[in-house]
Amino acid sequence: MDWFTDHFAAVQQWLFEAAVQPLVYAVGLGGWVEDAFDATGWLLVGLIQIAILLALIGPLQRWRPVEPVSDRPAIRTDILYTVIHRLGLFRLGMFFALDPLFDEVMGSLRGAGWGSLHLDELWPGVTDVPLIAFAIYLIVLDFVEYLIHRGQHQFNWWWGLHSLHHSQRQMTMWSDNRNHLLDDVIHDTIIVVVAQLIGVAPGQFIAIVAFTQLSESLQHANLRLSFGAIGERLWISPRFHRLHHSIGLGHESAGPRTLGGHNFGVLLPWWDMLFRTGNFENRYDATGIRDQVEPDAAGRVRDYGRGFWAQQWTGLRRMLGR
Repeated sequence: MDWFTDHFAAVQQWLFEAAVQPLVYAVGLGGWVEDAFDATGWLLVGLIQIAILLALIGPLQRWRPVEPVSDRPAIRTDILYTVIHRLGLFRLGMFFALDPLFDEVMGSLRGAGWGSLHLDELWPGVTDVPLIAFAIYLIVLDFVEYLIHRGQHQFNWWWGLHSLHHSQRQMTMWSDNRNHLLDDVIHDTIIVVVAQLIGVAPGQFIAIVAFTQLSESLQHANLRLSFGAIGERLWISPRFHRLHHSIGLGHESAGPRTLGGHNFGVLLPWWDMLFRTGNFENRYDATGIRDQVEPDAAGRVRDYGRGFWAQQWTGLRRMLGR
C-alpha cells in the first residue's frame, strides 16, 4: 500500500508540474493551484482506469463476447461519456458549480452538531488499519449506492433520468458512465455528503471511487462471465449485472411499465440478497428498455436519443413526464 501510494504521489507531482500547473497559470487561474493539484490526482486515476480498460477488459470482451458488436456509433457515444467522467471534466464542472454549496451544507450540518463520525476510529488498533478502514468505508458506501439505485428505479421522475443508462442496447465496458448529467449530480452529491459525514479521508475516497468504477466497467462489459454459485454471492459479476439491464426483467416488476426490478447492487450482491431483489439465474438476455422494442397503444416505440446532447435533452423531457 505504501509503495503504491508513494509512486502515485510521485507521478501526480510530475504530471502536475509538467502539464497542469503551466496550464493553470496560462489561463490566469493561479489562485486555484492547490485545487488543480487535487484535480490532477483524479485525472491520473482516470488515465490509469482507461489504460486498464484497454489492456485488460477490452481483450476479455473480444475473448468471450455475449453478442456481436452491431452498433459502433452508440459505443462511441459511451466512450465520450467515459472520457467526460473518468478524466475529471464532470468533476471539474461539479467543483465550480456546487463546491460552495457543499461547503455551506457541511458547515451547517457541523454547526448543528452533525460532526464526522469517523468510522475508522471505532476500534483503535483494528478499524484504523488502512486496509480494514478501506473495507469498512467501501461496504458502507456500497449500501448507500444500493439505496440510491433503488430510488432511481422507484420514483418516476428519477427513472426519467436514469432510464438513459438502461437504453443502451449494445452494452460494453464503456457503458457504465452513460448517465444523464443531472442524475450524476444527484448521485455524487449524496455520496460526497455521506462520505464526509462518516469521515472518509480524501485519499481513501479517491481509491474507493476508482475501485468502484473499475468494477462497474467490468460489470457492464460485453463479456460472458459468471463468478460461480459462491462467487456470485460475494461480488457482482458481468452476468449478474447484465440481468439488471435485461429487457422487461432487470428494471421492471409486475407490469410492462411498472418500475421495480432486480439486481440493484453496485459492488456487493449482499443487499439484493438481504432485500430479496436478487436474481441469480444463469442467463444472458438482450439489454435495453421494453418501450424501445414493444410499441405502446398508439403503435409507437420510444426513442432515447442517438447522440450525447439528444440523450441529455430526452432525459430532461422524461423527468418532466413529457
